[in-house]
Amino acid sequence: MLGVGGVASAQAPQNALKPICSWGPNPTNLELKVYVPSKLPPKPAVILAIHYCGGTGPAYANLTEYSSLADSKGFVVLYPTTNNDNHCWDVASTRSLTRNGGGDSTGLAHMVRWAIRKYRADPRRVFLTGISSGCLMSNVMAATYPDLFAAASCYSGAAAGCLAGSPGSSPATADPACGAGRIVKTPAEWAAVAGDMYPGYTGAYPRFQTWHGEADDFVSYPNLAEQLKQWSALLSVSFSHNVTDTPEPGYTKMVYGDGTKLVGYSARGVGHVVPAHETSDLEWFGL
Repeated sequence: MLGVGGVASAQAPQNALKPICSWGPNPTNLELKVYVPSKLPPKPAVILAIHYCGGTGPAYANLTEYSSLADSKGFVVLYPTTNNDNHCWDVASTRSLTRNGGGDSTGLAHMVRWAIRKYRADPRRVFLTGISSGCLMSNVMAATYPDLFAAASCYSGAAAGCLAGSPGSSPATADPACGAGRIVKTPAEWAAVAGDMYPGYTGAYPRFQTWHGEADDFVSYPNLAEQLKQWSALLSVSFSHNVTDTPEPGYTKMVYGDGTKLVGYSARGVGHVVPAHETSDLEWFGL
């Protein structure tokens, strides 16, 4: 689900993306390209950067600054691509909404595990980001594989399981109720939806940061509240306070607890999608 408009091209990174032909089980025929800085420190961090509907991993790399920031910060960026359902991530089928279920989420998890081994990365510093469909998948990955990720920061998405049971995940195939903001649940109900994706899991969930435009008429603004409900329950934090004009004028930071586990950003006058705030993402990740 998407429409990426008004996003400026990033500063050119130093190296080219590397295509990876094999990283393990790949049940939905995903593709992967990786950005590795020339000077990679010991035990680097890894960021899984998930593209928007209709996009590709390389296109997402060109729209954001994660690769150029990797040059200065010394982390690895994974840019996956799905060629299914109009290049939209499967966030609807039972197999993708189930740990090791054989959907897109399974292939993405194997990419991450491969990268940790290949680059001898720090498994405690693996992060998620994505825009639109990539944000929906970021929610799903954090719910289905919470033990793989330390934190997520994503843009213009919806809660994990919002599209569950939909015939597809693209604008052409999806049940419109989720995108229209009509899937409304209590925090406990949303937590149960996520819990069903990894039955029996009792460990910690990733810290979560989510951004949404108040003028978004594609993945409607009420989806921000539903994401915050879900993650407030999973992370056991309650709304604390707002901080206006942060990180820029017109943006309101919505702080849960002490702000270390969950925050939301509401962007006044911004439609679909909120442009990536890569520096803020890296601050959230601790990079």
